[in-house]
Amino acid sequence: MNVVEVTELSDPRLADYSHLTDVALRKARSSEFGLYLAESALVLERAVGAGHVPRSVLALGGSLDEAVAALGPWAETVPIFVGPGELLAELTGYILHRGIIASMNRPLLQPVGDVLQDARLVVVLENVADPTNVGAIFRSVGAVGADAVLVTPRCSDPFYRRAIRVSMGTVLQVPWTRSGDWDTLEPQLRTTGFHIAALALSPDAVSLRDFARDFPHTDGQPGKLALVLGAEGDGLTDSALAAADTIVSIPMAHGIDSLNVAAASAVALWAVSG
Repeated sequence: MNVVEVTELSDPRLADYSHLTDVALRKARSSEFGLYLAESALVLERAVGAGHVPRSVLALGGSLDEAVAALGPWAETVPIFVGPGELLAELTGYILHRGIIASMNRPLLQPVGDVLQDARLVVVLENVADPTNVGAIFRSVGAVGADAVLVTPRCSDPFYRRAIRVSMGTVLQVPWTRSGDWDTLEPQLRTTGFHIAALALSPDAVSLRDFARDFPHTDGQPGKLALVLGAEGDGLTDSALAAADTIVSIPMAHGIDSLNVAAASAVALWAVSG
């Protein structure tokens, strides 16, 4: 094993962890497609299982065995930096509560057509800005069983540290990619046979209960469905609503008119998943 004891912070290989923002990691020139950070043994294991390539691991002394196990086939070659919590917190700017953090090479994102090819239920995230919500939506997608996620150009990056952490690593398991705007995304969905259903508060919206009950099936299988979720405050854009075949709303009680977008995703996915 390539275990390196950290006693001071001058090693240039530690630069991946040194107070870098998510944006700086994404733009890092030291990797072809940028970097992201995977926190905890579980997330690192899921990243490796998804075929992502680690650069190094930073671990508290008592977490070395977990790091080795999570690295799997990379354990013999990837540097594992081990040190006391106070020193590692000085390096990263935060306490490593989960004991492990790994620097990972971002993979090349797939073309939209490849992601849609074998999918039947996909989620489109339009301009969802909060990485916590993005991560929670991915967790719902993974739990309920949607096939893929498409994120529009102004949506928060699913590889941001908070999104990965909140998703419990499902961001690394669920197929996803970055789409274009609706002028390119709408024809891509239509030519692959998807019905576009937008979740929005609208006078002409169909109840989610009715939509889930009446959505057409062929040979016992539900049709292809793209479920579109919008930004936390503004909701869906006019372009998204114009592209939709159906506008759907979640029935609510007690005068409440909307749910947090992550909660809405879980409700809607459960309803349409059959």
